[in-house]
Amino acid sequence: MYTTIFFIIIAFIIGEFAIEQYLDYRNRKASKSPIPKEAEGIYNEEEYAKQQSYFAENNKFGAISDTFSLAVTLIMFFCFGFKYVDDFIRSFGLNPIWNSVLFFSLLFLGLSIIGIPFSWYKNFVIEEKFGFNKMTTGVFVSDTIKNLLLSTILSGVVIAALSSIYSWLGENYWIIGWIVLSAISIFMMMFYASIIVPMFNKLTPLPEGELRNAIEDFCKKVDFKLDNLFVIDGSKRSAKANAFFSGLGSKKKICLYDTLIDSMTTEEIVAVLAHEIGHYKKKHTLVMLVISLLNTGLTLSLSSVALGSPESGNLALSQALGSDNPSFHFSMVVFMLLFTPVSTLIGFFINKVSRRNEYQADDFAREHGYGDALVSALRKLTGKSLSNLTPDSLYVAYHFNHPTLVERVRAIKSHNK
Repeated sequence: MYTTIFFIIIAFIIGEFAIEQYLDYRNRKASKSPIPKEAEGIYNEEEYAKQQSYFAENNKFGAISDTFSLAVTLIMFFCFGFKYVDDFIRSFGLNPIWNSVLFFSLLFLGLSIIGIPFSWYKNFVIEEKFGFNKMTTGVFVSDTIKNLLLSTILSGVVIAALSSIYSWLGENYWIIGWIVLSAISIFMMMFYASIIVPMFNKLTPLPEGELRNAIEDFCKKVDFKLDNLFVIDGSKRSAKANAFFSGLGSKKKICLYDTLIDSMTTEEIVAVLAHEIGHYKKKHTLVMLVISLLNTGLTLSLSSVALGSPESGNLALSQALGSDNPSFHFSMVVFMLLFTPVSTLIGFFINKVSRRNEYQADDFAREHGYGDALVSALRKLTGKSLSNLTPDSLYVAYHFNHPTLVERVRAIKSHNK
């Protein structure tokens, strides 16, 4: 029997899909806008036609994959697929904690397997067609298996921890649960580049030479202790370039993609590094970590209201999924779906803070004499990635955690005057 909560969930799911389609429509329309002067010269006529084709194919592919995902989700709800998964798990006679772990693991595994053909098509058809894919079939299979195992293990640990704490403390579980998840988040932030990245990529210290000397000179100039500067073999998978800063304290690492080094001048690379160091100097990593932890605490505290006690659970939430057996995992699934409007608003706020941070990191690079070089680097990154030069403003607000190229160039140049 379909309940009121069931139909509220369906309305949220379809509403979110409709919003995404509307934003995609606006973004498609904006992609045809005249190129602003700040982005002129990034593409010649032939390259611009290629970029428009790349954007159109990705947009069409996204619409197909989103529609397929919606169909699978609705089938799961209307046919009470979650109940069948739960009944299957309960047949083993395990305790509630293992039931929750296996429930989420099976759902994640099923979704991941369904997503494999889409991921393959994205890499070996679209990315291959436009010259970006460098991944072999062996690397794709290896990455898929590693991602499945790693994600299943990590999510299993989180679910097991939360379910255990809930069984122990009931509705007050969120306090200890928040502490545990915060510890896991901090650990992952500190050791991501040391533990996770090497599972997929090779990290090698940047060799001695002009580039390393220029980077070390800049780090001394801004009083940034540089212990870990690595080159990552990004060309193993894609021709696109990138760089990232990871870790906290003595565990912080700067990683440059080999594709970035091959496509930019020394000054441009230093400018990109100046931007990344700007994040550290402005304490953006710490700010975003605090926001993330507060978001986790808010979510868990509100979920504790919805879960009810371990003895009785929340029958209404379980019935929304077609079951008369209350459980931690059923309640969490329904709660997270009902929490969608709130999480969307939080996402808007987080993206806005993140975009502000990017402006400040750009300004840090500009203040130290690398404004023009950073503009040049950003233009190159945009061109080599065949990025859309005129994304829709509402689409940007909803999805982007970085300002657009045009916005960043305008901000940098306005300070240079």
